[in-house]
Amino acid sequence: MKTFIYILIAAACGLIIFNATHLDFDHLFEGESRVAAIGVLAAACVVLLLVILIVSRKISEKKR
Repeated sequence: MKTFIYILIAAACGLIIFNATHLDFDHLFEGESRVAAIGVLAAACVVLLLVILIVSRKISEKKR
C-alpha cells in the first residue's frame, strides 16, 4: 500500500508539471489555460491529501 501511495504522488506531480506547461500567464483564466489551472490545483490537492494519509498512518502505527 505504501508504494502505491508513492506512485500516486509521483503521478500527481507529473500531472502538475504537464498542466503547468499549458498555462498562459497572460490569460490565466481563459480557454485551455483555465483547464490547466484547475488540473494543477486538483493534482496539488491530491498530493496534499496523500501526504496527510501517510502522516496519519505513521501516527497510527506509533500509537499502537
